[in-house]
Amino acid sequence: MNSSENLVRIAQLSCGAEYSGIQAEIDSAAKQVNAVIVYPEIDIKDIEDIEEDFGLKVASSDLKLLMARAKSIVTGKVKVDAVFVATCFRCAEGAIVRSEVRRYIHEKTGIPVISYSFTERTTAGTLLTRMEALTTTARRKSLLAREKQSGMTAGIDSGSTTTKAVVMKDNKIIGKGWVPTIKVLESAEEAFNAALKEAGVKREDIQALGTTGYGRFLVGEHLKADLIQEEITVNSKGAVYLAGKQKGPATVLDIGGMDNKAISVMDGIPGMFTMGGICAGASGRFLEMTAKRLGVGINELGALAMKGRQERVKMNSYCIVFGIQSLVNSLAAGSTPEDVAAAACHSVAEQLFEQQLQEIDVKEPVIMCGGTALIEGLPRAVEDLLKVKVIVPENAQFIGAVGAALLVSGFIRSRI
Repeated sequence: MNSSENLVRIAQLSCGAEYSGIQAEIDSAAKQVNAVIVYPEIDIKDIEDIEEDFGLKVASSDLKLLMARAKSIVTGKVKVDAVFVATCFRCAEGAIVRSEVRRYIHEKTGIPVISYSFTERTTAGTLLTRMEALTTTARRKSLLAREKQSGMTAGIDSGSTTTKAVVMKDNKIIGKGWVPTIKVLESAEEAFNAALKEAGVKREDIQALGTTGYGRFLVGEHLKADLIQEEITVNSKGAVYLAGKQKGPATVLDIGGMDNKAISVMDGIPGMFTMGGICAGASGRFLEMTAKRLGVGINELGALAMKGRQERVKMNSYCIVFGIQSLVNSLAAGSTPEDVAAAACHSVAEQLFEQQLQEIDVKEPVIMCGGTALIEGLPRAVEDLLKVKVIVPENAQFIGAVGAALLVSGFIRSRI
């Protein structure tokens, strides 16, 4: 993080962070992105009236304080750049309040806000991407809102399972590379070289390079990238570009190899977002394991699922281990591979719906990107749950690389 960037004031609205022992982790993550945690001031009267204001009765005095601080932000008593709403993962009442407060702030202000459910094992590393996204949105809204890429730029997405690269020229993709992530730097070099070869250009022709994904720092330092950016802002930008939906609201869904992202977007700028998942059973890894058990490639799993009916297979657990066990038992009981494939896709979609889509305002168009979007049965399962059409744009698997190439163009132009 560039220490010369403006200090961002993040309002922390939380319940239990100090008791769980993670407050130091929150402060550390904020410090790493050149931000400071602030606590909106309120008076006793604010707390006494807050339940009536929200129309929500709560037992916890800390949750009442959380709501009162939210009102302080909305009414302008305190000036902040971003808001972090956090409650304990195990608290059902906290989850309700967290969701209501997040929507309240998002609807009443233009301040970026994220909500998070923590455990006593939450670390600064876990929080870093979220803090990065909050501060980027707060600092650079005007740049994020730009719609077109210009010049010759490249983006590399160093993901947990695959590495993608694109070369863009004057708002068009002219080269692509996609390889498995084995050794982070070698995979990045291979994907980048493939994109350059397809584009018919040399590395020295690239005017600016952006990196994102799990390996973004390592790859960015190695290739001397102009921009190293977290996935939330990058994926928001890449998704609306690929879908041709850069104006107005959109919802971006990216089910990754290790975690998922659900982002509420307005004009290409992330507003509310959530990332992660309770278990790898909600990720692309579960689908990879299902495909392997069925003896098909991951690219074949989607077509298989389109022919099956998930309700014929009983899933007893969302856990990746017990979920696979349920599928194996179903096969042993006579279920068809088609039905098992459909059940696996539905299980991942259902977890995305229950764990993450409750945390954001889902507005059409719903854009599904990332490599798992190409597994046909998965977008269909999401459509069945949301009752809306899901868009899977061309080049959906390159969302991060495209977003990085788009954003680095805007960031470079801003320095000219």
